[in-house]
Amino acid sequence: MRRRKLNLTNRRLARQLWGASVDSSLVLRLRELSEEFGLSISKGDLKLIDQNWYVTHVGLLRLARRRRCSGIEVEPVLQFCDADRSRFSFKATAYKSNPVHGFVGYGDASPSNISPLLHGAELRIAETRAVNRALRKLFGIGICSVEEIGSVERSTVAEPPARKMPANSSNGNHGHSSNGNGTRVRDRLCQIIRQHKLDAELVKSYAVDFCGTKTLREASREQVEKFVAHLAGQAASDRYSLLCQLNTYAQQKEGAA
Repeated sequence: MRRRKLNLTNRRLARQLWGASVDSSLVLRLRELSEEFGLSISKGDLKLIDQNWYVTHVGLLRLARRRRCSGIEVEPVLQFCDADRSRFSFKATAYKSNPVHGFVGYGDASPSNISPLLHGAELRIAETRAVNRALRKLFGIGICSVEEIGSVERSTVAEPPARKMPANSSNGNHGHSSNGNGTRVRDRLCQIIRQHKLDAELVKSYAVDFCGTKTLREASREQVEKFVAHLAGQAASDRYSLLCQLNTYAQQKEGAA
């Protein structure tokens, strides 16, 4: 009964998030994932990318806790690691109850197979990918995980133009100044907004909150650069959670109105 209710909730939320792209075949697959594994869209367990369902690292860890996974061992595969070139490989073994027979998964990461926004995090991504593969084998999940597809290109379908961030005039000490550095920061921010289809006004509210200032104009260039880097990483690794966070600013505005 609980899994059936979860399926209905997942289906409703999928329609709200992805609309007409959720066809009948995706609905049927979603039912299997909901009722067999208890994966929840609202809790970030599942994502829909290019008409395919993907499980997340969070979803796999939650499933491991529910199914009483007894442990996960992770170790680097040294012959496939090259720190100078940011190439890393890990082996993960997930155990359910038998401490002898585990399920093994390998994961690798390098600048060539992850998003450019995540360069510098290759070691952590490789470890996560190994854990994900081991857990998917342990529980018999036949869909790939989000973290394993970091290099997949974005869809080429035309996207609606995002609203531009308001231009602010200030002196050269601020990140939104008219100098070259400030322009590059603004350009990157606008690129992130367009790429991930974010609401520019909500991103601005998030930036003000992140920088701890009353207005974005009062933030220093360093604060804005740090926010842009944070936003890029969050959008690339967990866009759904970012959208939920941005929606809190919309609710605050509605409450204040």
